[in-house]
Amino acid sequence: MSLAKRFPDRDEIAVVRAEAEALEPDAEAPTTRRLAGRVLGRRDMGKLMFLDLVDRSGRIQLLVRPDELGEVDLDLGDIVVVEGKPTKSRRGEPSLAVKSLQLLAKIRTPLPDTFHGITDVEQRYRRRYLDLLMNEQSRGDAILRARMVAAIRAYLDGDGFVEVETPILQPRYGGGFAAPFVTHSEYLDQDVYLRVADELYLKRLIVGGLEKVYELAKDFRNENVSYKHSPEFTQLEWYEAYADYRDTMERTETLVERAAQATLGGTKVTFRGHDVDLARPWQRVRFVDALEEKGVWSRDPDELRAKLIAADVDTTQDRTWAQLVDHAYSHFIEPELIHPTIVHDWPIEMSPFARKTDDDPSLVERFECVISGMELANAFSELNDSEEQAERFAMQAVEREAGDVTAEEGDPDYVEAMTYGMPPNGGCGIGIDRLAMVLAGRDTIRDVILFPALRGRA
Repeated sequence: MSLAKRFPDRDEIAVVRAEAEALEPDAEAPTTRRLAGRVLGRRDMGKLMFLDLVDRSGRIQLLVRPDELGEVDLDLGDIVVVEGKPTKSRRGEPSLAVKSLQLLAKIRTPLPDTFHGITDVEQRYRRRYLDLLMNEQSRGDAILRARMVAAIRAYLDGDGFVEVETPILQPRYGGGFAAPFVTHSEYLDQDVYLRVADELYLKRLIVGGLEKVYELAKDFRNENVSYKHSPEFTQLEWYEAYADYRDTMERTETLVERAAQATLGGTKVTFRGHDVDLARPWQRVRFVDALEEKGVWSRDPDELRAKLIAADVDTTQDRTWAQLVDHAYSHFIEPELIHPTIVHDWPIEMSPFARKTDDDPSLVERFECVISGMELANAFSELNDSEEQAERFAMQAVEREAGDVTAEEGDPDYVEAMTYGMPPNGGCGIGIDRLAMVLAGRDTIRDVILFPALRGRA
């Protein structure tokens, strides 16, 4: 069978459907339209055949008269091109009255149930092409994510930021608390790491004078998965010279609000069973105040552990004070933050790259954004003193020796870069997958990653 290789100048189904929608029942538009797509429905009614044609933009009914076109030998899933005139059926269904039909690609494997689609969640992720083919909602989520990213780029580009690319393979991993993936470079004859964050290279560019930089990057963490964690994920990071975490708070709120408006046409979403509004301003709370209110704040590790144990929290995996206080926050505070909330002024032990607050040297100018109990963003007034940065790396080395395998490794080259003078700056990292979850209203990160990491088949 010889099939056509191309079909130029076609119309989108959504456009033709809208044209047909404006007609009176049983009326036909004068203009001929050309459509291409996949046949996902067929109903034979004697002299008239009804086909459902689907492309990326939507679905439309085709009115086909076999006695005019000849034998129509089609299976569900075949890809066809058609020409005809927009019309509306007697029952008011927007349609295309087909005058010509040509096969472009023949399906060889039968589709799943075209009404229910793929109902097995595991199969949806493993065979995403079928999920997208059968599930209009999945296609919509993919398009929403793409528009969200485009809106983020437009906002940052329009505000004078420069988009850059930094190394994925790094001789030292840094910029986040995480276990890395390790591989070996034959050229370098040494082990290298898949980056866990982009921070330290982006801030090198701040030293170099680029002043406002961002990267939309694939990052990797060799850890377990959850509804909000994936070993391979996408993150936006930006750094802005001569700004602090207060400026960054406002920019984060604005960026999320703009992304929502561009993709949804508004700021109200339903996420993890809660109706939330992403419009500025967001509520703000100090880290220490939140823990004190729950009765689980102490600078003494033994006292803090006792408080957590008394509250039936398992602390057997918490080896350091930083791990204990992080556990307290994730157990008592984060899950209860439903509406967009900025939690700010964190302990210095948990934030090796942030500047100290003016009124308390044990706290730093860091904030996290939380929506419906899920962290969305992490940001700082960035530390810009090379000597203090070296001290912070030494502090993290103590944490590693105490058993925290995710504590930050030192990076002498980064410290050296700072010795040339780094302007004060504010930086932020936003999980692109998590923001897509919020905007699409999906409860698991796998729904917004086209090809999520999965265990091998048994």
